[in-house]
Amino acid sequence: MSSSTPDQTDPAILRTLARHPRPLGGDPVKQLDAPKVSLSGLVLNNAGGAKDSLALKKKPAWLKAKVPGGPGYERLKSIMDTHRLATVCQEAGCPNMGECWSRGVATIMILGDTCTRACGFCNVKTGRPATLDTDEPRRVAESLRLMGLKHVVITSVNRDELSDGGARIWAETILRSKDACPEMSIEVLIPDFEGNHDALQMVIDARPHIINHNLETIRRMYPAVRPSAKFDRSLEVLRRVKDQGLVAKTGIMVGIGERDEEVLSMMDDVLSKTATPNGSADILTIGQYLQPTRNHLPIDRFVTPEQFAMYHDEGIKRGFKVVQSGPLVRSSYHADHQADELSTITDEREKRNRAGMGDLLDRA
Repeated sequence: MSSSTPDQTDPAILRTLARHPRPLGGDPVKQLDAPKVSLSGLVLNNAGGAKDSLALKKKPAWLKAKVPGGPGYERLKSIMDTHRLATVCQEAGCPNMGECWSRGVATIMILGDTCTRACGFCNVKTGRPATLDTDEPRRVAESLRLMGLKHVVITSVNRDELSDGGARIWAETILRSKDACPEMSIEVLIPDFEGNHDALQMVIDARPHIINHNLETIRRMYPAVRPSAKFDRSLEVLRRVKDQGLVAKTGIMVGIGERDEEVLSMMDDVLSKTATPNGSADILTIGQYLQPTRNHLPIDRFVTPEQFAMYHDEGIKRGFKVVQSGPLVRSSYHADHQADELSTITDEREKRNRAGMGDLLDRA
């Protein structure tokens, strides 16, 4: 099926092209020759030639998010603007930004706002990043000190043009943030560093409390969803994190073309292939994929709340300590609650172990 040339004067098309100046890696047909026969006129959405792509699906009633606003939101936005910090909340168009910012929670995005990769699902702009900002770790730590948070999530764009993928900035940001906010727990959502284990080790050595690396989707869909990544390489990131005694977390989107049995198989893959003497991956998040623009991968289905509940129960049954699964769940959504839940589970397990050891000593 052929696709008509986008209207270069349409404001929506211009905004999309400005954010994504080159074709997205998730476009599965961009390399094909022009077809000899066009079936465009037979597609209902394209009747009359008014549209150059299929219409976006209408969201179901359970996908409702809070509109940004209120004192907490304005306070956080002011701190971010003053310290010239980017957030993935804004750059990726997160549907939970209103709720999270209003209660003083945000996900800081370091290493700039331009990603060297072009994943088919992501709304962060892609291109050649600006010069590396070496003062960013200081500004992040200072802004976190002013926020007075209990838990923070820090993420980044991919910086594949750097020899270490930005790992040095990552490590300095974590260490400075620990210094500035000793009572705050730090969760990081990191890239795969293209399999550079020395770069990953720099982040691990900084000892954040939780290291998250998202798989984003099931193995079969990597060529369309994460064309510059590898499923097994991401599993190795999680395994190395867990092997060195840290909390390992990952997450996926659903509704992008996967099948339920593939989601369950993914859970088994994660738990078996991240297994170490310190256990397997600890936390799993599952949320609904929402197509940011017509230039991104389309939504295949809207997963119902009942299916998300099934994912949660299956994840816990299979061995994850914490599973957050729901239509609006994102990897950093309620991350502070996930950390609290994991801490409670760990404390209870330690109490049971101590009690069991006491019984053994009594019997001895």
